[in-house]
Amino acid sequence: MIREETVFGPIFSRRLGSSLGINLLPEKGKICNFDCIYCECGWNRDGRDDTVLPTAEKVRTDLERMLKKLVAEGTPVDSITFSGDGEPTLNPEFAQIIDDTLRLRDEYYPKAKVSVLSNATRVHLPEVFAALRKVDNPIMKIDAPTNELVEKINQPAPGYDVNRVVEALRKFEGEFVLQTCMLRSTDFDSSKPEVIDGMLDIVRQLKPREWMVYTIDRPTPMQGLQKFTPNEMRALVQPLIDEGVCIQIKG
Repeated sequence: MIREETVFGPIFSRRLGSSLGINLLPEKGKICNFDCIYCECGWNRDGRDDTVLPTAEKVRTDLERMLKKLVAEGTPVDSITFSGDGEPTLNPEFAQIIDDTLRLRDEYYPKAKVSVLSNATRVHLPEVFAALRKVDNPIMKIDAPTNELVEKINQPAPGYDVNRVVEALRKFEGEFVLQTCMLRSTDFDSSKPEVIDGMLDIVRQLKPREWMVYTIDRPTPMQGLQKFTPNEMRALVQPLIDEGVCIQIKG
């Protein structure tokens, strides 16, 4: 399982290039309101030893120190990316941290994008939505189109409702990136009609500026998961490609 420091990398991202990571969750633990069967950080139950969240001051200090170092080394940074060990918007100082990060980005790497990888569960909260609207790449996850199917793949905390998430994402008016992981397990298959047809309908409704479709690439907590090939995923989303939707496919 992966455990990230507050600021880490840069690492090469299949989707974002040279990505400097920011982890707003514990450095030696995991806090998330999902417990995805494919999460590279492992199960939630295995990350409960550390529950200390970094403060806005710590994130700001650590990020500026790292950016100064990278500039001095001449290291390229394509994206400053909020990911890490769980759901970043759970940090209570998320909005302040976004403001600080944008200011530091403008000072040290003005051409870099600021990206947030989120499960979209808190987009309905005004302060979270307002912060996400400020970043270049709000990358919002929906892996399955119904609550029953989300339960099988994401195992969300009680109260999750995919319809509420879809309604909240409408407020972006298409200015966001939708992200979907495709995989097969013993009781979930992204290629099944009830999954892929429902996802195509959601994309048609939300009209994101891009749909990131990818598959598992690292060890997963649930054993026996199967990945899709790029050609398989392309075939599944071909109807939307034909309709002119911008789709990024990563195997």
